[in-house]
Amino acid sequence: MGPSPRYNIPELAKKYKVYAIDLLGFGWSEKAIIEYDALVWRDQVVDFLKEIVKEPAILVGNSLGGFTALVTAAGLPEQVAGVALLNSAGQFGNPNAETNESEESVAQKFILKPLKTIFQRVVLGFLFWQAKQPARIESVLKSVYVNSSNVDDYLVESITRPAEDPNAGEVYYRLMTRFMLNQSKYTLDSVLSKLTCPLLLLWGDLDPWVGPAKAIRIKEFYPNTTIVNLQAGHCPHDEVPELANKALLDWLSTLPSASTPQTQTV
Repeated sequence: MGPSPRYNIPELAKKYKVYAIDLLGFGWSEKAIIEYDALVWRDQVVDFLKEIVKEPAILVGNSLGGFTALVTAAGLPEQVAGVALLNSAGQFGNPNAETNESEESVAQKFILKPLKTIFQRVVLGFLFWQAKQPARIESVLKSVYVNSSNVDDYLVESITRPAEDPNAGEVYYRLMTRFMLNQSKYTLDSVLSKLTCPLLLLWGDLDPWVGPAKAIRIKEFYPNTTIVNLQAGHCPHDEVPELANKALLDWLSTLPSASTPQTQTV
């Protein structure tokens, strides 16, 4: 999911009430053995907004948390007053993609699929074991942080400790096979077409995973968008928190005033 908003909550909380939640399967949340997809996290955030926040909210999300914020806002427009994305996950749909699925043959269902599943489990099991090594986590973080001074022991431990949960490997497998490798069902264009609130893109332009071209394309598709470009990598809120906080607060001040604005960080 990315680093927690450790540098953002104290500043935002000076003016706004701030909630920070872990999406199911990530961070300190339960590593539930369920079928993960975008709707699981959407439902979690929707329930949180309805049962805990109970008033207009701003959703802020980085990476997969950003895409979750978008899906939530599209499905709960009466309670979401704005969305801020920091190098969000999500893909635009391919208009040339095949939509019709042919019927599975007996060989596909009983031979090829089981073999594919076994192969995926072996490969992804090894990748998960490798990915949760502290040295590997630190290396990946430094590759997506332009300024790696904030890649400290706290940040590394915030990723390694949840990865030691007994169910973490199974959650990783389910995320990779059922969501990460099959995102065509939930595309940015389909979600943005249902969005009605102001959108802020706080974009780390030096992100090796999600470059600024994506932010430009989002604004072209959804004109009610403000882009703030930051000289940072994939997690600008943790890498350049002063700049990210200022940009977020400046944008919040331009939104139509609600009774008491709530900022929820996903």
